[in-house]
Amino acid sequence: MADPMLQGLADTARAVFGARACSIVRYDAGEDELVFEAVSGEGSDTMPGRRAPASAGIAGWVLAAAQPLIVEDVTQDPRFSATFARSTGYVPKGIMAAPILGDEAALGVMSVLDRPRRSEFTLIEAELLERFCHLAALALADTGAAGVLGGPVADLGGALGELPPRRRAAAERLLDALTGLLES
Repeated sequence: MADPMLQGLADTARAVFGARACSIVRYDAGEDELVFEAVSGEGSDTMPGRRAPASAGIAGWVLAAAQPLIVEDVTQDPRFSATFARSTGYVPKGIMAAPILGDEAALGVMSVLDRPRRSEFTLIEAELLERFCHLAALALADTGAAGVLGGPVADLGGALGELPPRRRAAAERLLDALTGLLES
């Protein structure tokens, strides 16, 4: 079962970006694998707990490079692992991924897959995803305390101002729910 904080972040990010799926993978250094910790949307019933080689696919590249990446057409990118995607039952068209950075290394990767409302991701959205990754880093580092996460949640709320009004209102409702989860 997914950590409630990570699942809340995945659900919120998926809604904010209007995506078909969002995932948070943790790097298991001992096994050199990526572990799906939270999945929202496509694959949410089958992906949590699933493992992939840490070097595989776009998430593997993002982890190793510790840099965000936007790929509008994954079929045209050699880093995309089509075999792994087919094995999950869901092959995305586009992906925006960012590393979840700890103090000394990347802890994992957060990915947003396929947006039905608009085909291309924007720079503002990439910056917003990095704010989500900061919260995920705190959760993965097992800080979990509402006081520690309160500042980054407020930062995320401020970043929502860049979204169009309708999406901003929906995102603010989700952020309120996430804040409630932290306080419980």
